[in-house]
Amino acid sequence: MVHVYKNNGYNLVLDVNSGAVHVVDDVVYDLIPVLERAVREKSTKERLLALAGQALKEAGASYHEEEVSEAVDEIVELAEAEMLYTDDIYEPYIQEFKDRETVVKALCLHIAHDCNLACKYCFAEEGEYHGRRAIMSYEVGKKALDFLVKNSGNRVNLEVDFFGGEPLMNWQVIKDLVAYGRSLEEPYHKKFRFTLTTNGVLLNDEILEFANKEMANIVLSIDGRKEVHDHMRPHRGGQGSYDEIVPKYIKVAESRNQMDYYVRGTFTHHNLDFSRDVIHLADLGFKQISVEPVVADEKEDYAIKEEDIPVILEQYDELAKEIIQRKEAGQGFNFFHFMIDLEGGPCVAKRLSGCGSGTEYLAVTPWGDFYPCHQFVGMEQFLMGNVDEGIVNTAIRDEFKTCNVYAKEKCKNCFAKFYCSGGCAANSYNFHGSINDAYDIGCELQRKRIECAIMIKAALADGEEK
Repeated sequence: MVHVYKNNGYNLVLDVNSGAVHVVDDVVYDLIPVLERAVREKSTKERLLALAGQALKEAGASYHEEEVSEAVDEIVELAEAEMLYTDDIYEPYIQEFKDRETVVKALCLHIAHDCNLACKYCFAEEGEYHGRRAIMSYEVGKKALDFLVKNSGNRVNLEVDFFGGEPLMNWQVIKDLVAYGRSLEEPYHKKFRFTLTTNGVLLNDEILEFANKEMANIVLSIDGRKEVHDHMRPHRGGQGSYDEIVPKYIKVAESRNQMDYYVRGTFTHHNLDFSRDVIHLADLGFKQISVEPVVADEKEDYAIKEEDIPVILEQYDELAKEIIQRKEAGQGFNFFHFMIDLEGGPCVAKRLSGCGSGTEYLAVTPWGDFYPCHQFVGMEQFLMGNVDEGIVNTAIRDEFKTCNVYAKEKCKNCFAKFYCSGGCAANSYNFHGSINDAYDIGCELQRKRIECAIMIKAALADGEEK
């Protein structure tokens, strides 16, 4: 499978199965889509030239014979080097992946089903998650960490995210659980990687000092410009939260040397010009930025709609160009959705099944129930077990083990499948009632982000050569 597209003046070719990316001239770009079958069949040069000439004539394209001949040679060389028209190397692994023993490597601890903000788009219903407000006890959290160690097999590195609601509303328990996790490392030959997601309201110097010592990553929620942020992320009384969190976030970023954190925002129908929010965050000095599209019922006034897609795609293009300019000027920043590895990339498991929700990754409620991930919490049909009994409903785990790009009809012929790994299972379920479908708007935006990410790599490489 090959994907060809133009972006910012570059002719780009992605060989999907190998992951190889090529920047090509016009004639090679025009011929790659039409010569695949003939090249695979190892047709003669004369046959390839005849097919090329016919295709170019039908397309109204005119090139010199020498250009066409050189282009055909280049295409054949790339194919012989297994950098073009390559076979799918991943599908043979899929049964092995389904049958392998389940190893849990990460937990999302819902340390607080409560929040001090009233964000309008919150899928967690201001921390309630379709249920009741609650705070996780140390005893429940301790059992969750014990479960993780017991079910992690030979895996050494384990991940635990303190999540909410707002986790800092249960700060003492976080500290106690970190200490308990550290006490398990040596006797069980494990290493915990703790992370924290916060809205910043309760951040202070004591918390920051502890987080900088113990948290491998901190996620700081902010939507961008003051008016955008305060509209969607107010306090319960309606007052905005931007002014109180920005100075704290700047301090966090600087204290961590602009690494191992990111500011994370959500854009909605109300700020389709979200590239301005990304740039605003960059202008504040943040180097690690993520601003993501809201996923919401179409009945909500802030939901992304199909008619919004063209505007959003243009915004990604504008943002990509801005990122290139800033990086070349020595003022670069990382935008989460444009960060892809074209050399190594994700492992086979990640390419096929993504985040590992329901199998390798689980969410834990304050009272100790297990769900496939934080977005399924409160949906009783996805209740998997609890910290006392372990995974009781193994059928849910087995269903998630079969959730991969080959189980999804929409993914089979999509060039983005090995980058997005089939997308979010929760979004698929919420919009289609099945974890093996795909959220269509999300797919459109994901494809564009991958195109922009590849273009950025090409442009920066081009700039280095010049």
